[in-house]
Amino acid sequence: MVRKAKVSDAQEIYRLINDYAKEGIVLPKSLNSIYENIRDFWVYESEGEVLGCVALHVVWADLAEIRSLAVSRSHKGLGIGKELIEACLLEASRMGIAKVFSLTYVKEFFERFGFTEIDKSQLPHKVWGECINCVKFPQCDETAVMLELPVHTKRPEEAKLERF
Repeated sequence: MVRKAKVSDAQEIYRLINDYAKEGIVLPKSLNSIYENIRDFWVYESEGEVLGCVALHVVWADLAEIRSLAVSRSHKGLGIGKELIEACLLEASRMGIAKVFSLTYVKEFFERFGFTEIDKSQLPHKVWGECINCVKFPQCDETAVMLELPVHTKRPEEAKLERF
């Protein structure tokens, strides 16, 4: 089941993200950063175990970023990542966010949801707000992808993204 993260999930989120960060697949996150941004995170939980996580981080009035997507290696290929991305997209749409982007090494995964590749220069708030402090800046080797969302005005329990 996909749900919003709780403070008690922070250690598992940290473990999942940094397991992939060791290989350079995602950017590392400190435990402090996870606690500070716990409200951004979603987790996939099964039988009391956190098997995946993702964050939806609001960057600007009409822009949010999907980041820190990680799924337990023993549970890859089961649709957990898909469910986590769908939760983020639905939340962004409910919040009235028109565009969602991600910086990724797996562009093809995001293209399944309708994301298209964009030039990083289209993300000025992101670049100057956070990327400038990244160890990879200015030689970022990730691909920027973006999706424009329908904005729902229905109550959250009634809203659904048509494409899913």
